[in-house]
Amino acid sequence: MSVAIHGLVARLWPVAMLVVAMVSIQSGASLVQSLFPTIGATGATSIRLILASIMLLAAFRPWRRPVARRAWKMLILYGVSLGCMNFLLYQAIESVPLGIAVALEFTGPLAVAVFSSRRRLDLLWVALAVIGLALLLLLGDEASGSIDPYGATCALGAGVCWALYILFGQRAGAVNGAQSAAIGVTIAAIVIAPIGLIDAGSALLSLDILPIALGVALLSTAIPYTLEMIAMSRMPTPVFGTLMSLEPAIGALCGVLFLSQHLGELQWSAIALIVVASIGTTLATSQRPGIEAPVPD
Repeated sequence: MSVAIHGLVARLWPVAMLVVAMVSIQSGASLVQSLFPTIGATGATSIRLILASIMLLAAFRPWRRPVARRAWKMLILYGVSLGCMNFLLYQAIESVPLGIAVALEFTGPLAVAVFSSRRRLDLLWVALAVIGLALLLLLGDEASGSIDPYGATCALGAGVCWALYILFGQRAGAVNGAQSAAIGVTIAAIVIAPIGLIDAGSALLSLDILPIALGVALLSTAIPYTLEMIAMSRMPTPVFGTLMSLEPAIGALCGVLFLSQHLGELQWSAIALIVVASIGTTLATSQRPGIEAPVPD
């Protein structure tokens, strides 16, 4: 019995970490919009990554464990994809409702789940997630009746970067563990921060935005990316990709709690389909190790 319990805990623990990471990200996405009037989406992305990199470097001190020269290629790809994902998503939510932006962005991890699948049952859960996401897209912006093309394009671009983040992050985490999160976020900050400094100017250095910026950095980057880095190296790619379908549902719940955004019955039904798909893939997929990727040349 103890062996069975230990196996169940080992299987569900990374799932729990991933759920906490998604709740943290969506809470931060609700909070960050208060920064847009002052420093814009680009400035908000930059200050978030700068502060988060400082937090993670202080927490993990990755310099204590030297990184192999061969590992830097994967870490750089991971960091660049992470930075671009954040940049494009914040560009999107400046003009597109959060729930729709997250649903469009989710096409990235969903594609990872589809192309990584080797079992018909996995495709069933992915199909349920697709139906739920389609309903969310059709019903997600009843007020305006249209979606801003630029925002939608940025959200889809963020989805591409999200897929790359999963693939590169899994390999980086397998080699360097949790310190990859600190290194990756630092690389992302180096890539994106100059753009924010040019766009927002001196407003980015204002002490008035610091409390909210610290909260956003902690909720949207430091906590979730650390947890995701640990979780993604401990579960199969299809499971990770499909579990991320909880993101629109959690975003909708955060909208209700923090932004007073109420949903209709069909929208909640769509969210229920996504939740069922996520639970199904977790319980039905046999326990398999995460991707065993060699350190790239």
